[in-house]
Amino acid sequence: MEMLFVGAKGKMEMEKVPQAGYKIEGLDIAGFNRSSLIKNIGLPFKLVKSFFQVRSIFKRFKPDAAIGVGGYSSFPVLRFAQAKRIPTFIHESNSFAGKSNILLGKKATKIFTGTVGMEKFFPGEKIMVTGNPVRANITSTSVSRTEGIKSFFLDESRPTVLIVGGSLGARSINQAIDKHLDELMNAGLQLIWQTGKLYVDQAAERTKDKKGIWTSEFITDMEKAYAAADIVVSRSGAMSVAELCVAGKAVIFVPFPFAAEDHQTVNAEQLVNKNAAMMVKDNEVMEKLSGLIIQLAADGKKINELKNNIAAFGIRDADKRIAAEIISVLKG
Repeated sequence: MEMLFVGAKGKMEMEKVPQAGYKIEGLDIAGFNRSSLIKNIGLPFKLVKSFFQVRSIFKRFKPDAAIGVGGYSSFPVLRFAQAKRIPTFIHESNSFAGKSNILLGKKATKIFTGTVGMEKFFPGEKIMVTGNPVRANITSTSVSRTEGIKSFFLDESRPTVLIVGGSLGARSINQAIDKHLDELMNAGLQLIWQTGKLYVDQAAERTKDKKGIWTSEFITDMEKAYAAADIVVSRSGAMSVAELCVAGKAVIFVPFPFAAEDHQTVNAEQLVNKNAAMMVKDNEVMEKLSGLIIQLAADGKKINELKNNIAAFGIRDADKRIAAEIISVLKG
């Protein structure tokens, strides 16, 4: 079976997919800019151009199926496939479906979802709840807490807090941790602090004379970080949520407030409402985050409760479920 990825030029997938050993073609397309309407003037022209690019790709590659995951490039690819009566499959990872996927879902062959309750966005008979694919190094890890703690040169006897904000970091979370760093240290906590590119120098300067803090712009071995952590502070993008469910961690979510349709808040609330996570709003993070971390770290019963409840939502084989269903449909 041959696969070809299609992405948006200038986006992360144009680097990551080739690094994983797969071919990718780029489209000249961008999403709707909510913060600056004037930047959307060229959007219709880019969309038209992308359809011509997709037509050329389809002529060369001749796909038997097209699969979209909601990125900018998904819409023209799946729209073209549907016009050519090629089977199309959608994976909606979030608890609140994106507009592109909602439009595509009307003619999709099958719609895979990360969570239940998506009938309000898609035709119910087309939905298959598969969960969200999670990296193999996390689903199959055997790293112990002791091994994880040692890999970050920390003290096994102290409660450990992992702070992650995505590859670029999360400015509000970083600023809150920075402001209340001494308070967290005085509470006997130690930190694994993934700052992202934009805050790494400031964090390094802030923590250079402090023990019990590991900082870096990026964590390569996330399975070790999850193993080490007693508490995780994280954004609530769909993939982060899926990983944390599989890892079974006590989590404080800080949803990114400018995500489309505020879907990160919806993702977090799904678990908060089931007593499987805690949440602090982004505009309250400076005042509330550190106090909640310290309060939770002192409550072992609550930590275990959150860990057990979130682990019940962990799905380790979403990738296999999706692949098996697509193959089954294509075989007829």
